[in-house]
Parts: sequence; C-alpha cells; structure tokens
Amino acid sequence: MSIQVEAKTNSVFANDCKGAFRYHRLRIVMGLIDSHAHLTYPEFKDRIGDVLARCEQSGVERVITIGTSLDDARNAVVLAREYSKRIHAATGFHPHEADAVTDEQIIAMEKLWDDPLVVAFGEMGLDYHYNFADRAKQRHVFKSQLGAAHGRDKPIIIHARESIDDVIAMLVDTGFENRRVVFHCFTGADEDAQKIAERGWRISFTGIITFPKSSDLQRIARDYPIDKIMVETDSPYLSPVPVRGTKPCEPAFVAHTARFLAELRGVAFDEFVDRTRRNTIDFFGLP
Repeated sequence: MSIQVEAKTNSVFANDCKGAFRYHRLRIVMGLIDSHAHLTYPEFKDRIGDVLARCEQSGVERVITIGTSLDDARNAVVLAREYSKRIHAATGFHPHEADAVTDEQIIAMEKLWDDPLVVAFGEMGLDYHYNFADRAKQRHVFKSQLGAAHGRDKPIIIHARESIDDVIAMLVDTGFENRRVVFHCFTGADEDAQKIAERGWRISFTGIITFPKSSDLQRIARDYPIDKIMVETDSPYLSPVPVRGTKPCEPAFVAHTARFLAELRGVAFDEFVDRTRRNTIDFFGLP
C-alpha cells in the first residue's frame, strides 16, 4: 500500500555562520525521515524544539538520532522518550570510541538495546581513514556488538570508511547476510555498492551526494535498487547543496538531499519521498 504524502509550498532555510537566514523556496512534501542524525551532540544543546520546528517546515516528520558512546546512547534514549512521536533512538559504539570501550560498557550497551525506544543498533563498524582508535580494538568492539546483536531482531547501522571488505567479512561471519543492515553515509566505489547489494543490505546517502565532485557516487545512487535506499543528514555534519557550508547541518536539510536524488533518478519528488519513507519505516520497524 502506498503511503500518502502531503505537498505544500514553504521555505527550507539555514542559519549561516553570521546568524542570517538564507531561504530556498521548495515545494515541500511531507513524510521525509532523516534516517541518521546526532541530535545529542553539543551543536543542538537546548535547541531540539527549534530543530524539530524547522523539520516540520521542510517536510521532515521524524528523525533517527544516533548514540555513539554509552553516555551518548543514554542521552539519545532520553530524547526519544521526550519526543516520542518525532525522534527515535539508535545506539552503539562508533569505531572512533573503541579505545575507550570496556567489556563492562559493552554489557551495559547490550542492556540498553533491549529498551523498546531503541529501534536499531549502531552506528558500529570500522574506520581506517582517521585511525582514531587502534584497528584491533575497533574489530574487537565491532565483533562484540555483532555477537550481541545477532540474537536480537533489530537492524544494524554500519560505519565503514576505507574498511568495506573487513566490515562485510565480519558481518557475513556473524550471520548478517540478508538481514536488516544499512551502510550509512555511503561514499564507496561501484564494487563496494555491488557487494552490499548482493547481500540484501541498504545504503543511505547524505548531503555528499549533492556535491559537484561526487559524480561517481551519483552514478551509484542513480542505479542502486530503490527499495534499498534511505536518506540522511548525519547532522551536525555534511550540509548539502544549496546550504553547503552551513553549520550545524540540521535534519531539515535532508529535504535537499532527497530532492537531488529524486531528480538524479528521474522520479517525481513526492514519489521518491513516499518510497524512501516506506523503506525507512520498514527498516527500523517504526510504527
């Protein structure tokens, strides 16, 4: 059954570094979901109400906020409880946090995963680009989380940077083929996307897809199976064109990314919103 979306005209706007507002007239389609943001980060402290108001003005009805450490995960659950109709929580240990993660913290995170307000596990994975954490420790923390997640029927959000082959191997080894897995902020190559698609997994695109030098990524986004695509901001990072450079990026800006992808794929905007909304609801098991 197709989910109905509501179209209206409004302005998607960004607060630039000088405090002025830049307006971008768009035909707003209600029903967008930002599948990956970090509303617990300091950039949004004491601003959640305003952030959600701007979401509504741009057609974004819900946001998945991601906790990346134990304390951050707990804060994400608090937000999901306070704004239960607008915000959902996903929690896990980001690979950058791996060096500081103890076995006791992993156990505590597992207990948090059983909270019904937690709709997904992650983001988790491996990051070989920055190497903010020892690679062996990253793999240990990732493997521990995968082991704990395997027996729980919730999806996995993957962070993989310059580590696709190792991440895929660990997912396959722990039995996650053809289960609910999304590679968030996907920026990989054609062969990476093919490996992900072959295993029934999803990819999610950020504002990077709108950047002029992202032609290779745009080709992947144009051809990837439409039922396996989601959209995100990764707020407070990666503001899309036409608000690129705006800090912080806000979930409202996912409308720009979605519009760009719709045009890239040659489909109507409201059709694309409807499809990605259903994808996101199905993936996270949202009500």
